[in-house]
Order: sequence, then structure tokens, then C-alpha cells
Amino acid sequence: MIESPDRGLGRREVLKLTALASATVAGAALVGVSPGLASGELSLKGKRIGISTVGTDHHADLQAYNAQIEEVKRLGGVPIGVDAGRNDGKLISQLQTLIAQKPDAIIQQLGTLTVIDPWLKKARDAGIPVLTLDVGSTNSLNNTASDNWEIGKNLALQLVSDIGGEGKIVVFNGFYGVTPCAIRYDQLVNVIKYFPKVEIIKPELRDVIPNTVQDAFTQVTAIVNRYPEKGSIKAIWSAWDIPQVGATQALVAAGRTDIKTYSIDGSPEALQLLADPNSPAAANVVQQPAELGRTAVRNVARVLAGETLPRETYVASMLATKDNVKEVIEKLGVH
Repeated sequence: MIESPDRGLGRREVLKLTALASATVAGAALVGVSPGLASGELSLKGKRIGISTVGTDHHADLQAYNAQIEEVKRLGGVPIGVDAGRNDGKLISQLQTLIAQKPDAIIQQLGTLTVIDPWLKKARDAGIPVLTLDVGSTNSLNNTASDNWEIGKNLALQLVSDIGGEGKIVVFNGFYGVTPCAIRYDQLVNVIKYFPKVEIIKPELRDVIPNTVQDAFTQVTAIVNRYPEKGSIKAIWSAWDIPQVGATQALVAAGRTDIKTYSIDGSPEALQLLADPNSPAAANVVQQPAELGRTAVRNVARVLAGETLPRETYVASMLATKDNVKEVIEKLGVH
């Protein structure tokens, strides 16, 4: 932790910042699963549940999607699963088709809000209950997510502590239109404003899909060539794992393991890098994507049984560093 006043905020100030951020989150939304039917009493017998996802090429997204399909079946329902393959036009078409099929409910997993929200509203207007997974839409009865405010804050505080409260950092910010990415980025900025000696290098990098790893490798190689002196860049941050995999590989190839990398999701590739003592990967917030998927489906069952749910349901995540990554993997059962 940071102690010296001339290097930024001290331990006491960091703790105050943490408490302030937590209080802000607590006041932002009603959180948690409302009391009601226990998981063992839930049923979707005879129900058709539409499950729409923006894509499944990312490990966490695939786990969450598959878990939804299996949980609907386990509860006796019929899943109608559609995968847009990261194509917004296909995503819109699939949502149109789902609405026309009039399922008993629709779950939307991820997506750029400006793209999907008009179609979530059409579903709601058609009398179809809409729930979401990592989508902050006013047209959703309930959104299942990790606590992205907490995730963003904790990772940012870890980064700032590791770099001693000062130095230039590189940030990937290509998907601000995706709700979790926006929240995580905003929390990074909110933390950094209290550490005036920390500077985000402009322009920020833009992560892309597809070819995320290769593109990140190329961008990071170029930026470390612009800043060749050791210590001229302290860290690289990304709202999700895949750009950071490419960034970490680029740092190793360039011999710049003095620069530390930080990301979110807990994908197998990222955790493998974090567990490597010689890798510059420094911290990762590990989510539980399968549990997110199962929880979203259980919330559908609760809604169809007549329960009123809170606006958000959060599934626990954990901050992993090189010191505790093995314990985190074991505790959360990440594969």
C-alpha cells in the first residue's frame, strides 16, 4: 500500500476512498436476490425461454451462455438460444425473430446498449418479460452481473498501489458502449483523479474484435517503442482479459516486464499468465460466468412465478494477484 504523502494518497486516504466508492455503489441500485422461492423450488416446466447473446468466442461469455441453456433445461423449460457471433446486424435480426416467437421470457447477455435497447423495449411492449446479463437497460426487469463498480474500483486501487501512486499508464478503451466496460473504466478514472501523479497516456488504445490478441500485441509493441525507457510506462489496463493477453505477450517479447498488466474476467489464459512468476501480469478480477448464467435463469423462474426482483442481482467475484491466484482459482472453481 502507499504510505508516503509525496507519492500520492496514504493508506488512510486509500481506505477512505474505498469506503466512499462502496457507499456510492450501495446507493446506486437495489442489489441482491429478493426473498422468495428457494432454488430447489423453482420451475420453468412448459416455459420457452429466449436466450440471446452478442457472442460466445470469449471463454467467459461461452460459459455464461451454456450455463443458461443447461439451467433452463434443468428447470424443465425449453431454451431458444441464439448467438450473434459479434455481429450487431445479426443480433438485431435474432432479437426480432425471438420477439416474433413470443417466448415466455427473454434473457439478453451483453451487447452495446444503443444497439439492443430498442429491441428490448419492443419485447417488453409485446408483453414478454425481459431480463439481462451484464446489460444495464431500463427495459430489463432484473440484471444479473458481477458488481462492476466494485470490480473497477478494486482493480484500480490495486494498480495504483502497485505503481506507488505515480506514473504513466496505458488504457484499452474500445468498448465503452458495453455497460460493464464503461462502469469499469469510469471507476478507474474515478480512482485515478485522487492520484494526480498517475497519468493515462493519450490517445487511449482501442481494443477490437475479432483478432483481439494479435491487435493488442501490435498496439502495445508500438507504444513501448514510443516509450523505450524503463519506468516510462508503469502499467497497462483493460476492461476484459483478451486484450491483456496480447499486451502481456508483447511486453515479454519486448523485454519490458517492468510494465505490469491488469484486467478483468478470469479467463484461463489470463490466469495462466498471472500464475507465472516471470510474467508481467499483476492482477485480475475473477468472475463466475457459469454462476452468472444460472442466476439469470433462476431469476426468470422467479419472475414467472410472480416474484418482484430487485433491479440488480450481483454474483461474487474476487481480486487475484500473484500472491493469491491459486487460492482464488480453487475457491471459485474456475476452470
